Amino acid sequence: MRIAHVITGLELGGAEMMLFKLLGAMSTTAFEPLVISLVPPGPMEERIAALGVRVETLGVRRGLPDPGAVLRLARLLREFRPDLVQTWMYHADLLGALAVPLAGRPTLVWNVRQSDLDPRLTRRATRVVARLGALLSHLAPDHIVCCSERARTVHRTLGYRDRILSVIPNGFDLDRFRPDPRARTELRAQLGVSATTPLIGLVARFDPQKDLRTFLDAAALVRAARSDCRFLLCGPDMDASNAQLTGWIGAVGLVDAVHLFGPRRDTPRVLAALDLLVSSSAYGEGFPNVIGEAMACGVPCAVTDVGDSVVIVADTGLGVPPREPDSLAAAIGRLLDEGPAGLAQRGRAARERIAAHYDLPRIAARYAELYLSLQRGKT
Repeated sequence: MRIAHVITGLELGGAEMMLFKLLGAMSTTAFEPLVISLVPPGPMEERIAALGVRVETLGVRRGLPDPGAVLRLARLLREFRPDLVQTWMYHADLLGALAVPLAGRPTLVWNVRQSDLDPRLTRRATRVVARLGALLSHLAPDHIVCCSERARTVHRTLGYRDRILSVIPNGFDLDRFRPDPRARTELRAQLGVSATTPLIGLVARFDPQKDLRTFLDAAALVRAARSDCRFLLCGPDMDASNAQLTGWIGAVGLVDAVHLFGPRRDTPRVLAALDLLVSSSAYGEGFPNVIGEAMACGVPCAVTDVGDSVVIVADTGLGVPPREPDSLAAAIGRLLDEGPAGLAQRGRAARERIAAHYDLPRIAARYAELYLSLQRGKT
């Protein structure tokens, strides 16, 4: 079965990572994939190509309308002759809806990755495309996959065609993301902190959605109560060259307590070194990958109630409302109060929860069954 995956870009984001994991987990004997990026590909192109998957780009420039992209996509689809087109994120969903009728009408599946569209923080263009998607959802796609229950609820309310909405959450590689005592020891030695120093991390890109200000305000409150705590920030633009970030850190008095790691290729090692992972997102998340990755590493999480974050964590961690530093600090403090034994017990329960509900082979099998069932329905 030939499947063309059309995605907005190939940066280091949640949708891009899930596509990469899905391509690696689905049998190449049963499925022949092609990946088409709307914009020039980013860092994930190399990783996808290393799987033996062909990657093409439409060369769209971000922020600029490009009507010709529809014709370029249709041409690539006609050449590849897919049985099914899977689009990822709003702009790719929209472009796929316009191009598929020009390419022999293969089965079209959309993939919705976002939850709420806060008008104060979400770009107007994104909101417009999402609302166009609501109209087109009654005409174009054969099915719409949402990455979370919250995403399905939000898009049903927006007017997306309810009958074809379903939820397939993100999946996690339990062999790659696992507890690693050696990584914990080595990374702490690198940081110059002891085995007993509480190490609290946030792993994300620097973006308003991730609400670093709330995390840092909460971290300052935690540090005031526990002077031995250290905090680790990891991800794109989480480094000393980010003047805005370093300014915020200085403003809350955490210059000596925050370690800036920037983007890393050894994320499992970084996560396994933590006592606690924090997700402080303010809006828009569907299913944050990093929460499941940390849980798979045996690390409990304190999260804001955005997207399905609280659902993922369940009783293995704690959830609080977004944009409330006091509440987030209280949750972090409550977890740390349980001590190493309590955190270890929560960590074991967290990994067991990921294994039971979000194991990557199980999630890949759900995608495969969806694709095959839609194809059977066409024959």
